[in-house]
Amino acid sequence: MDNHATTRVDERVLAVMLPYFCEHYGNSSLTMHRYARRAESAVDGARLQVAKIIGATKDEIFFTGTATESINLAIKGAAFANKNHGEHIITSMAEHKAVLNSCQSLEKQGFKVTYLKPESDGRILPEKVFTAITDRTILVTLMLANNENGVIHDVKTIGKELSKRKILFHIDAVQGVGKIPFDVTSSHSDYVSLSAHKMYGPKGVAALFIRKNPNTLMEPLTDGGGQEQGIRSGTHNVSGIVGFGEACRIAQEEMPEESQRLLNLRESLHQKIISQLDGVFLNGPLENRLPGNLNMSFAEIEGDVLLASLIEIAVSSGSACSAGNQNSSHVLRAQGVPDDLAKAAIRFGLGRYNTQEEVDFAAQLVIRHVKRLRQFSAF
Repeated sequence: MDNHATTRVDERVLAVMLPYFCEHYGNSSLTMHRYARRAESAVDGARLQVAKIIGATKDEIFFTGTATESINLAIKGAAFANKNHGEHIITSMAEHKAVLNSCQSLEKQGFKVTYLKPESDGRILPEKVFTAITDRTILVTLMLANNENGVIHDVKTIGKELSKRKILFHIDAVQGVGKIPFDVTSSHSDYVSLSAHKMYGPKGVAALFIRKNPNTLMEPLTDGGGQEQGIRSGTHNVSGIVGFGEACRIAQEEMPEESQRLLNLRESLHQKIISQLDGVFLNGPLENRLPGNLNMSFAEIEGDVLLASLIEIAVSSGSACSAGNQNSSHVLRAQGVPDDLAKAAIRFGLGRYNTQEEVDFAAQLVIRHVKRLRQFSAF
């Protein structure tokens, strides 16, 4: 139940990947023989599949190694390419560390960054974004859906206004695409970061959408052989890219039914827990939330102690990319959750392979251990 951290590779995805390890193993960048041409064709087909899930064209999709790389490329590449037009960037305090650390890196190089504080329910109000804009603003970078509290942001309203003002818009869509409908046209996005392993594809492959527009300038961060139209040099991970494409195809086809199934499981888990426990606080609203996300704080206990007790299930105390950090979630702190409750938060990320039986088991396990730990609590 930690499917926000990563997902199991779908068997259908693995099946299309396997031939590109040993049988069709050519280098897609060197098309002088049939092995390479077969690989090039596979990459081209996957590029179209990735494009389709967000309503883009295939020549707007650029493959990378990870979502962190895509995010760095979008934010830094756009900032460096547009520094003659301005040096101001807007983001939020609740973004993924890849966004926050990229912005902090740019601050050391003379850029100015405004970090917006989310509302108590985790939302980033469009009005706050618009108020922060100056005549030197060149880029806004925000999530589609938060990886911890599951809150879905109003990127359509934000993007429409930014487009009018000719301000570039990067959306970190890593947690949202494949789970909820999203397209680059209605969001007016200029850059969108995606990742395969969040949607039952392989790890080690991701993508960046870059709108075909004279204003979407991009300075590459990697020098090399000029792959990906010179934006991201490096030999293609052909098997991974093929898997990414198939994962997008499956997600797009099954999303309506799967989203409803996950929503039903989430509601069942939530209701079972709160029906037998007091002092349970929901982090983020139930509306406008990823269907498989449930983030709750349990008063009067330490979250890491509860997490250590739940050895029979896989859940998280926050972002997977904050592993080893003993502080409470920066996302929950940003939205004003008291530190004791932020430290007592548990994130459930329900996914494609979870069942109602597993939800019933997890609920009873949480209830039993919370009651046990509260008997010995020092609170």
